[in-house]
Amino acid sequence: MQTREPAGGARPTSRDVARAAGVSQATVSLVLGGKWRGRVSERTAGLVREAASELGYRPNLAARNLRLGRTRTALLVVPALTNEFFARVYGGAAAVAAEHGFGVVLYPSPEGVGPARDPFASARAALDGVIASSMAAGALDAIRGSDLPLVMLDSDPSDPASAAQVNLDVADGMRQVTDHLVALGHRRFVHLSSAVPSWTFDVRARALEAELRAVPEAELRTVPSPLDVAGALEAAGRALAAPGPRPTALVCDDDILAAGACKAVRRLGLRVPEDVSVTGFDDLTLATAVEPELTTVRLPAERIGQAGMTALLDVLASRSPASGALPVTLVPRGSTGPAPAA
Repeated sequence: MQTREPAGGARPTSRDVARAAGVSQATVSLVLGGKWRGRVSERTAGLVREAASELGYRPNLAARNLRLGRTRTALLVVPALTNEFFARVYGGAAAVAAEHGFGVVLYPSPEGVGPARDPFASARAALDGVIASSMAAGALDAIRGSDLPLVMLDSDPSDPASAAQVNLDVADGMRQVTDHLVALGHRRFVHLSSAVPSWTFDVRARALEAELRAVPEAELRTVPSPLDVAGALEAAGRALAAPGPRPTALVCDDDILAAGACKAVRRLGLRVPEDVSVTGFDDLTLATAVEPELTTVRLPAERIGQAGMTALLDVLASRSPASGALPVTLVPRGSTGPAPAA
């Protein structure tokens, strides 16, 4: 069989394959779509496959998906692109998506409080579903509309806007931090809390307060801070220099806050952990880049991304997504030690 390249070096089409094989475009569609048996002869199917191979023809998946009403694309909305945690969430989601022929578009919505702007002329026309990490569900109304499936990660499980939720057991993480510090003899605590309004940070605060209520003579003061090193440096400095007995432990909502807290301790001429213990949350690369290395809670970011994409695929296939929070782990390091003598 002789074949001819399409004129002008253009990408070959199904019409070119049909012409080369001497068949109709409908026959090409049946053969390359795997639906030819009983409708097309073995010989004809072989001619079509041979023509497609020699022309280098590849089906236009974008056009086919549009005809089917599916784009095989998910949108992952995160509060920030600069935070390593969300990069790892994306990596986990993208890995699962690729296994199922899906793509994931990453889209930042600063602070996670929205309203997030629709990144497309109409998200419903460009997407199969939305995954949102550490976002307020109401912030996504402009993107998801009323009929686009939404999977929420690390977000309020009682929110009715989502089709599925995948959460980390952040409350248990904060309990592990508290128990670790109490066992080291600490009783005067400052909670360096993120000033970003978020369900996950609210849960951490409630867990810390509840755990310390059961500890005799425990004192807790909450100091909000912007979610950056400079803001944490200033907030922790104020907390440490405030009148009255100095806190012996700074419990931080995030490793970034903990890095700022460590700087504040040193700038006041104090030592970590001999004078003040500091804990973080997330176990970012930063946790082992500072000295001493941070005691922190390891969050399985890749796993929550994987679970989020899996949940979206389940929703799209009308299956029930898995439930239950993913476990987290305390990682003790050099930033915590015994409480100093009174």
